[in-house]
Amino acid sequence: MPPDCRGATVAIGNFDGVHLGHRAVFAKAQGLAAAKGAPFGVLTFEPHPRTFFGRANGNFRLTPFRPKARLLEGCGVDVLFVRRFDAGLAAVEAEAFASTILGDELGVGGVVVGEDFRFGKERAGDVEMLRRVGAAKGYAVEVVGPVADAAGVDYASSTIRGYLREGQPEAAAGPLGRWWEIEGHVQHGDKRGRTIGFPTANLRLRNYLMPATGVYAVRAAESRSRDGGWRDGVANLGTRPTVDGTRTLLEVHLLDFDGDLYGRGLRVALLAHLRPEQKFNGLAELKAQIGADVEQARALLAATPAPA
Repeated sequence: MPPDCRGATVAIGNFDGVHLGHRAVFAKAQGLAAAKGAPFGVLTFEPHPRTFFGRANGNFRLTPFRPKARLLEGCGVDVLFVRRFDAGLAAVEAEAFASTILGDELGVGGVVVGEDFRFGKERAGDVEMLRRVGAAKGYAVEVVGPVADAAGVDYASSTIRGYLREGQPEAAAGPLGRWWEIEGHVQHGDKRGRTIGFPTANLRLRNYLMPATGVYAVRAAESRSRDGGWRDGVANLGTRPTVDGTRTLLEVHLLDFDGDLYGRGLRVALLAHLRPEQKFNGLAELKAQIGADVEQARALLAATPAPA
């Protein structure tokens, strides 16, 4: 462990989605770190424990590792600790996790967790154990309670997943504090979109939650862009039944854009679900509908602020 990483005040959790509830934990940790002149850190786990234990019903993640790391950087995290979640870690007793891993290996100066935080073999460790071990190892433990919206609904990753599966990206953006994004590398497709005047950048949904299929108003930016660079677009998420497609793709048509994005990383923010995916009677009917989708997306995006 690099010496300048030791003594950090560390928020611990999976933090899938990096939503507003998670950000309250980060804010507490960052404040404590600043008061001590220490680094502000986050400890998270890969793969997600639900995946390791086979408790995931398909892909469920709002933020795979790379997008999550970028979001954490945007939250002001100085040090990101990533612990591989494997059979060895799953077998570590709770007290050993708190003492050996946190106290000795990482040398934390403080820990911040949510009140329902559990850890160690069979999730035997709780906040009271963490406080007891932390006192013996010389690090303080702070607990952040549930954070709720104006209506009193707690921010939760499960709630956000539900909104997205129901085709409600606007509702998901509330607890996220941002528009939900899919990120991937643009792949070569069959280039059929070019033949009807609507070329697309195609992305696979690797390791992402599957939201409702259909057509969305979107904004997209290159992953490497540090100054926004968002462009308006319309996207179809699905299997393309009109052309007898079988693979699920996110096909993004950027409005008023004529560049080459093949092989580049692309972030696509879903802003509104315009309609379900449909099978049309030929390419002419499909082209007419895409034209209508583009105009609907233009009107909606003109009234929607760009992502941060």
